[in-house]
Order: sequence, then C-alpha cells, then structure tokens
Amino acid sequence: MRITILQGAFLPVPPLLGGAVEKLWFELGKQFSRQGHRVCHVSRRFAGLPLEEEIEGVRHLRVRGYDTPANGLHLKLLDLFYSFRALQVLPPADILITNTFWMPILTGLRQRQFGRIMVSVERMPKGQMRFYGRCACLRAPSSAVQQAILREAPRLANRVRTIPNPLPYLPPPLLKPEREPVILYCGRLHPEKGIALLIEAFAQACGWGLSGWTLRLVGPADTAAGGGGLAWLEGLLVRRKSAGLPIEWLGPIYDVQQLQCHFQQASIFVYPSLAEQGEAMPIAPLEAMACGVVPIVSDLACFRDFIHPGVNGRVFNHRATDAVTLLTNQFLELAANPLQRSVLSKATLDIRQSHHPTTIAAQFLRCFEELIEQHPHL
Repeated sequence: MRITILQGAFLPVPPLLGGAVEKLWFELGKQFSRQGHRVCHVSRRFAGLPLEEEIEGVRHLRVRGYDTPANGLHLKLLDLFYSFRALQVLPPADILITNTFWMPILTGLRQRQFGRIMVSVERMPKGQMRFYGRCACLRAPSSAVQQAILREAPRLANRVRTIPNPLPYLPPPLLKPEREPVILYCGRLHPEKGIALLIEAFAQACGWGLSGWTLRLVGPADTAAGGGGLAWLEGLLVRRKSAGLPIEWLGPIYDVQQLQCHFQQASIFVYPSLAEQGEAMPIAPLEAMACGVVPIVSDLACFRDFIHPGVNGRVFNHRATDAVTLLTNQFLELAANPLQRSVLSKATLDIRQSHHPTTIAAQFLRCFEELIEQHPHL
C-alpha cells in the first residue's frame, strides 16, 4: 500500500520537541515501512531538518509550519494555511492519515488522488466530526473517544474504528535498577493537567508524614510548547520550595534514553489530568507502565481501557471536593507498601505486549486493507 501520514502544523517530525502524536506516528510510519509498504510522512519544516529525506524507509517531506499560538482561533487559521501548503506536496496514495482540523475537509473530494482518508482523532472532538462525512474512517484511540465521536456524528457510526495508541518506540530490554523514592510526572505543565492539584497533594502528604520522597516534574511550561506559562508554574513552586519541600522541575526532556532513565528510576508515576474534554489517550502513562512504574491517574474515561484500579495502577476521583486528599492518600498508601508497588509494577509490564508498536501497527494495516476493499474504485 501507499500510505501518507500528514502531521500537524506545530511540531516537527522526528519529535525533536516532543509531542505524543508526533512520537507515535513517527514510530508507526517506520513499522508500516518494515512491512513492505510505501510510506510518506508530511510535517512542519524545522531548523536543522532537510525539506526532504528518508528515515528507515520512510520518505519525509516538510512544509512551513508555525509555533503553537495561545489563541485557539488563531491556531485553526494557521492550521488552514499549513494545510493548503501541505496539499501541494501530498503524493498519490491509497491511505491518507491525518490529525489536522482542515485536511479531512480539503481532501474529502479528492480521495482518488490522495487516498482513503483516515481521521486520527487524537483529542476529544469538539464539534468537528460532523464535517468529516466524506472520510473513509474516523479512528478513535480509546473507547471514550469512540463514544464522543458517535455522539457528535451518529450517522458515521459504521466508519468509526477504535485502535489504541502504541508505545511511541520499541521498548528496550527492561533494566532492573533500584527504584528511587520518586513520584514522577511527565507531560505538559498546564493547569488542565492537574499540576496545582498534584503539588498541593504532595505538600499535604509531606505534612502528613511522607518522608524521603521527591516529586519530580518533567515537561515544558512555556506557552509556545503548550504549557501554562513560566510565571504560572513558578507561582505554584516558589512557596513550596521556600518551605523546603523536595520538588524538582527538570524542564522538557526530548531524548528517549534520558526519559526512559527517569521512568525506570521512579517508583510512582502520576498523571492527574483534569481535561475532561481534552484527553483522548495520553502516551506518558503507557511509557511509564512499559518501564514498570506504578501509575496513579485521574478518573478520566480515556484511562479505563488500559489502567485497572488495584490490578496495574491506581485511580483517584479528581472531580471530588476532596480530590487533593484522595490523591494524598494514594501517595501515602503506595509509599508505605513496597510489596503492593512490586505487584502492581509487574502487572504494568503487560502493556509492553498489548501496546507494542508492531501489535498496533498490525491493527492499523488490517483496517487500511478493509478501507480499500470497501472503496475499491477510489
């Protein structure tokens, strides 16, 4: 098959600046190529990257994009400009996968040229699904996103497919280091990620007797990278640091090996997202679990497909009026019970098979074959 992957306007591929979506599709493109398919990956132009190159059998084309704006309407406008430029370089294909807002609309009448369109819905839909009636497939990464798509566009129910996100790279052999008393968060540092709640819960846990543990934050805070702003983060941290609490902010880490070291060293991974209408299927918890870190997550539906409370992780009710205390108690219970952490840690490793890139790539390829059979004359 000829497969085109069209990435968004704001982050480069390879994922030099991070980005969960960019990470996973960079890996999936290589997986498709290894299976003998002809893959072209289109993404934003970026300093140090050529306009065209081949990486592990995948042809990469790059067009001018943008840094992420703070305003949502401005973002949609820039995405439109980027999509028009991308149209000029899209090669003929059998399948076109995209997570951009405008491209499914712009290419809907030209599938004979660009391929059957799979819209990869990487965030909770916000009304746009009804515009994608000419697309061959709407792909959801979780059952929560699938239900949200069906609520928006019930007439497209027969075109919705649920395929989970893969681990964004082939898991290396798992090292067996001595785990450190570290509670790790990795991701954008933004209010919707529950960072304030996390810091408050850790401070409360320390006040209630948690000793010898460190809260380590990894990720960007600047608005250009999707964070809540440096001033906002410093406002959260300054009082806690002045009180002597062991909280570290390391900034963003984009090197895979460095990131894996942090995952393999930490004992607990926490992802307290509050984004009811944002999270589709975060990658960071998968990365953590593949390294044996016990996850604690908020009670968002997107986690229910792969995190099972008491089996391979913990869940707290982020909507409760005492959400801080609920998360505090999770910290205290796990910190005080290394045997339970060990049992949960072993169970997390199943994710290395269920969400392995080759496993998920095979699901996508079967879906592509079905789309071509259903639309043989496009």
